[in-house]
Amino acid sequence: MKKDIYIFPAILSFDEDGISVEFPDLPGCLTCGDSTEDAISRAKEVLGLHLYGMEEDNDLIPEPTNIKILHLESDQIPVLIDVVMPIHRKAIENQTVKKTLTIPQWLNKQALKHDVNFSQILQDALKDYLGLNKN
Repeated sequence: MKKDIYIFPAILSFDEDGISVEFPDLPGCLTCGDSTEDAISRAKEVLGLHLYGMEEDNDLIPEPTNIKILHLESDQIPVLIDVVMPIHRKAIENQTVKKTLTIPQWLNKQALKHDVNFSQILQDALKDYLGLNKN
């Protein structure tokens, strides 16, 4: 079930060349930063992306491990990272994607003469075709 807010523990590992971040409950959810603030900011972003992907794939999102029971090395600290998913979902779903299409050369010439915004025309036409225009 999708939640509006997730909070997961992250482990920040400090090294000479920066700070790496891992989420023990979410294998493959990793990032890094140059400072603690940068690492936490990137951790929020990667956590949102990772959880969005899990939601889209209908993967089971695990319960977060209690931060008190994490096993840490001397160069590590635990941090709770929260993400507000409606914000992340909206940002991800509104990202643009590049599409390649073909049209006859004569039509392209006419469109260029009229300074046509191909992307906007295609978006408008798709919304009309799919009945998504709101009046």
